[in-house]
Amino acid sequence: MSRPLRVLLGISGGIAAYKSAELVRLLRKGGHEVRCALTRSAVSFVTPLTLEVLSGQRVYQEEYLAATGSGEEEHITAAAWGEVLCVAPATTHVLARLALGLGDDFLTTTALAFAGPLVVAPAMHSEMWRKEATQQHVETLRRRGVWFAGPVEGPLASGEVGMGRMAEPEEIARVIAAAAGGGPLAGRTVLVTAGPTHEPVDPVRFLGNRSSGRMGFALAAEAARRGARTILVAGPVELAAPPGVIRIDVTTAREMERAVHEHAAEADLIVMAAAVADFRPRQAAERKIKKEQGLPAIELAENPDILAGLRAVAPRAVLVGFAAETHDLERNARTKLERKGADFLVANDVSRSDIAFGSGDNEVTVYRREGEPVFLSRRPKSELAASLFDLFAARLFR
Repeated sequence: MSRPLRVLLGISGGIAAYKSAELVRLLRKGGHEVRCALTRSAVSFVTPLTLEVLSGQRVYQEEYLAATGSGEEEHITAAAWGEVLCVAPATTHVLARLALGLGDDFLTTTALAFAGPLVVAPAMHSEMWRKEATQQHVETLRRRGVWFAGPVEGPLASGEVGMGRMAEPEEIARVIAAAAGGGPLAGRTVLVTAGPTHEPVDPVRFLGNRSSGRMGFALAAEAARRGARTILVAGPVELAAPPGVIRIDVTTAREMERAVHEHAAEADLIVMAAAVADFRPRQAAERKIKKEQGLPAIELAENPDILAGLRAVAPRAVLVGFAAETHDLERNARTKLERKGADFLVANDVSRSDIAFGSGDNEVTVYRREGEPVFLSRRPKSELAASLFDLFAARLFR
């Protein structure tokens, strides 16, 4: 993992608290110091003694003054000691209190006094996770730069399967390391685009494509895991933002261009994985087009070529383009590489159902401005993202 850290681990009252003991063990195994803080309800799920034995440190509960008689306020001392504050599990109640800035127990008063990175690992029933109130609190925390580890989809305590399961301890430990600035891309900024764009025809119809955004989101997740400050410009997709990623949602190609240009100058690496619509209706109808009016004539206009214009905006950044092709893959990819001024062009054959839009796997050939093409055989998109970043990082550090 990263350099040895002082991790303050807050544990709230949910069945997933049993995993926190394993998280403590993993962090200690990685060479980190851990101090635990239990909420009042957490002691019903995991005992202070268990965590004290695993951490080698006494466990905070609801103390106010230090037992030494020094007069020190325990939550201030704990906040000053920790380098990363992680709350795992973070129930919907704790998320709300963190978002609202409430300080009514040891954990939340410590969070208010803490100046370092905050990591939360939500855990709750899927219905609770989907509630508008919960999502508003999540969005508030994300805007403040809070790192999220999960939640993930899987078996819940109720016996159902859904979104809301706490991320596994290994993933939470990786997010803690990234939040602390660990990883080979620490100090770098990576800008990623993902998903389709939707170009409105009328209030209910649009021109778009079948891109799911999974590849771009996997790339953003990999950048964050490697410690980069990661900005994700996402088209209209139903995917959760990866942990530690700054997400900007857009709909149209022109909105995506504005968002990319706003952040391109600060980026060391720009990965244009989005499937941007080449054309848009020149004029979207203000009202729904009715078939009784006859066959409509829709005049198209060309959308901006975002990647082709980036070299002028970010002259020192490493630029990566993507090409989803159905034929003549090599010829089209090489042409795009030159025309767009990119350093890499990642091409895949979307005519194949096993690696087409929406698939969990992908297989690509990476064409490079310097060097021979690199073929990466079919694998899960998360694994492919790691292989791609090995190539991108080598160019970046050169």
